[in-house]
Amino acid sequence: RIFVLGIGFFTLCFLMTSLGGQFSAKRLGDSPFTIRTEVMGALESRGVLRRMSDMLEMLMKRMDILARLENSTDFHKVDEARFPLDRFQPAAGLMERIQAIAQNVSDIAIKVDQILRNSLLNGKGVDGRRDQCEVPRDPKYPDCSGKVEWMRARWTSDPCYAFFGVDGTECSFLIYLSEVEWFCPPLPWRNRTAAQPSPPPLPRVQAVFRSDLAQLLELVGTGKESLSFMKKRIRHLAQQWLQAARRLEQKLEGRQRDHKHILIHIGFLTEESGDVFSPRVLKGGPLGEMVQWADILAALFLLGHNLQVTVSLKELQSHLGVPPGRGNCPLTSPLPFDLIYTDYHGLQQMKQHMGLSFKKYRCRVRVIDTFGTEPAYNHEEYATLRGYRTNWGYWNLQPTQFMTMFPHTPDNSFMGFVSEELNKTEKQFIKSNKVISMAVVYGKEASIWKGKEKFLSILNKYMEIHGTVYYETQRPPEVPAFVKNHGLLPQHEFQQLLRKAKLFIGFGFPYEGPAPLEAIANGCVFLQARFNPPHSSLNHEFFRGKPTSREVSSQHPYAEDFIGKPHVWTVDYNNSEEFEAAIKTIMRTQVDPYLPYEYTCEGMLERIHAYIQHQDFCTTPSSPSPPPKAKSPAMQSPPSLLALSPNATHLVWSPSASRDPHAWPPVDSLQVWVSDPHHACTDTCRQHGLVCEPTFFRFLNKKEVFLQLSITCDSTEYEMNHLYPAVAENVHECYLQKEPLLFSCAGYNTKYRRLCPCRDYRQGQVALCRNCL
Repeated sequence: RIFVLGIGFFTLCFLMTSLGGQFSAKRLGDSPFTIRTEVMGALESRGVLRRMSDMLEMLMKRMDILARLENSTDFHKVDEARFPLDRFQPAAGLMERIQAIAQNVSDIAIKVDQILRNSLLNGKGVDGRRDQCEVPRDPKYPDCSGKVEWMRARWTSDPCYAFFGVDGTECSFLIYLSEVEWFCPPLPWRNRTAAQPSPPPLPRVQAVFRSDLAQLLELVGTGKESLSFMKKRIRHLAQQWLQAARRLEQKLEGRQRDHKHILIHIGFLTEESGDVFSPRVLKGGPLGEMVQWADILAALFLLGHNLQVTVSLKELQSHLGVPPGRGNCPLTSPLPFDLIYTDYHGLQQMKQHMGLSFKKYRCRVRVIDTFGTEPAYNHEEYATLRGYRTNWGYWNLQPTQFMTMFPHTPDNSFMGFVSEELNKTEKQFIKSNKVISMAVVYGKEASIWKGKEKFLSILNKYMEIHGTVYYETQRPPEVPAFVKNHGLLPQHEFQQLLRKAKLFIGFGFPYEGPAPLEAIANGCVFLQARFNPPHSSLNHEFFRGKPTSREVSSQHPYAEDFIGKPHVWTVDYNNSEEFEAAIKTIMRTQVDPYLPYEYTCEGMLERIHAYIQHQDFCTTPSSPSPPPKAKSPAMQSPPSLLALSPNATHLVWSPSASRDPHAWPPVDSLQVWVSDPHHACTDTCRQHGLVCEPTFFRFLNKKEVFLQLSITCDSTEYEMNHLYPAVAENVHECYLQKEPLLFSCAGYNTKYRRLCPCRDYRQGQVALCRNCL
């Protein structure tokens, strides 16, 4: 009886809350679409009142059964010994109250029904007047009539239209299409004050470096193993983060930094995307993405910005202001965030639920993208026409809005992550305690070890082999008996293992993870396989469907290209002699712990600070004006912004050309080189000790640049092609880029020599030019 009485009480509270919610709906004067919205609300109220009455009647019947049961002799005698009868006196009073409330609800339902009938009769005249609206013919709004036609046929397909007041009349269509969306001109008879005014812009404040990470740990939340892993990582590196923030603050010397409101939506951790990572955190699953997200959260927080963190679709909808329905309508209010950091899963969720607002606000999005997205895959029309369409591309974003784990794709921004940095004492201790004959295998999943017996047998002749393969009850059969398997280790224990080991060896998978950098930072030599031919989306299942044509020449190209020997050895594992010779040489080679600056806490803070302060994808960059025209009457076109270098091998920014002080990267870091036919601009710039800079393509995309480089052009055409600007030298045909989104450092064709925009970069920080900070 106590249980049923409790259920009854909470049911009553729920019903009264529901009724209160109905009566707290917008009043007639608040609605932008006059009487029909209120009528629809009243219809819903009537339904709720009737359901309340029915449920209260059912509750009364059940309590009546209890009362009769209580009056029965056997039940009464048993209960009387345990509970005083006066304990149940309030139950009778509760029944009387419920009966009175039920009667009142029934009376209210009848009155609402009467009001509705009168409202509907009076509303017929109003509807008649509202149906007299005609679709305006305004050349400034060419899509208006087509959108009205669509609304006539489909307005009931999504409840969000009714939420904004659409009721099937012509006038409601036009009001929606002119005030909520922007396809039709404003109606002259509308009272513009009825529309919700945009909130005034917030006062501009400056970001201040933070000195404590406790609040961030609360923001990250709980409930998932992946979140627990990220919080442990943030705590473990807290002191290094705080020291790095102080150093960067001193380096910036009090420079003004805009304070940003930032939403971080980790889409791959939402239930709707499957969240395959959280259950595998404790079972050897990939941790690279969670490592990176933990570091992004720490960096953004310490830089002093206001963060909101979400790992559920419901939270995302709430923060964005998504109206109820299926996602076809715009947001209910202006986006309250300056920036949104998400991944491909989150990007898809935002597109599904933001309606037209996604196109409006997508310039504020930054996509964390492990392997990168090349321009040819990003441009929807081009990708469809040229066969570059995949499950992950065609977003029509600026390519630098995609942020990668390693700086392998200059078309994208390099976000990165951090590895633990050692002090001098720790480095010396590691060097003196290295076990020369100890190797650790890179691979926590047993499947990685399958088929590797040949390499392991050779390695076992020289070194004691250690593994960290996950298992539950019995040793995985893929791991040979001579391997000492520690099982899955916590991060700090894995670090201790690396500090003892001489060699960290990879078997070709996983690609481009954080572990090799951690091993090198702890004094290990990293040995990896060379891929011949290189792995790519054309010949390897793992890369198939990814929005890149990048050719991966080894398990970890960054380690191969940016670190190299003596810390990194890349050999042909199919050649047993080369493999064995590499092991012998590594055992004799002394190396110090090494960590590239760009993977330290300070390096990442420096990089993200520069991106936030300088990257702006919501305004179109303006080309600086050329130098004044020469007075010679023979000159028909203005001089170029570029000039031939002193050694006449490439072009640089003209000393006489104006410089936009707000341009980023600064234009004086630009150098223009011409590629060989079989080289992409990425390779061409690297050959000259430079980095390809896609934002500079707009200065090259001019006919006179070919002339300055002494390239003969019998014809010059504008076309959509991610390899342009370029020249087909055998036929003297020059091509300029028609679509700016297709400017690409990646890609080559033996038919073309490409014009490549290169720039210098800071020592240890390839993402930033020397004057970019």
